[in-house]
Amino acid sequence: MAPSSPITIATDLDEAGLQAIGARLASVLRAGDLIFLSGELGAGKTTLARAILEGLGHRGEVPSPTFMLAEPYPDLPLPILHADLYRLSPEAGIEDLGFDQWLESGAVLVEWPERLPASWFPEALRLRLEGAGGPSRRLTWTLPAAWKGRWPELG
Repeated sequence: MAPSSPITIATDLDEAGLQAIGARLASVLRAGDLIFLSGELGAGKTTLARAILEGLGHRGEVPSPTFMLAEPYPDLPLPILHADLYRLSPEAGIEDLGFDQWLESGAVLVEWPERLPASWFPEALRLRLEGAGGPSRRLTWTLPAAWKGRWPELG
């Protein structure tokens, strides 16, 4: 099923607001979930990913996986793979990152999903952050069918 129309749920999210959204997302995240985090450099993608990981109980450092492409967190109650595709080269095998295997028992967070073919993973929750460099950001959600009803305000 195709994703629904975008829903803007917050227009003034500061860093604390991003952390609160991340904690709420962590509380409803399930095995098989894929979250795409889009936005320009500095928009808050990694901040939101860190907040989700912290919401799941991670207490250590959360480095940006820009150079490694993916950072696994297998010991959380819900195992997470955090991927950053900013430096993904066209000849790189995205299959080698193992998204499908992670989705069997965990969830995957993907920064810079624009590097993937547009038709891949239509079931992903798509979050777009705008407002890099400013004190507040706009967050736009595009909800797939699997996310309907998880948060009352999201339908």
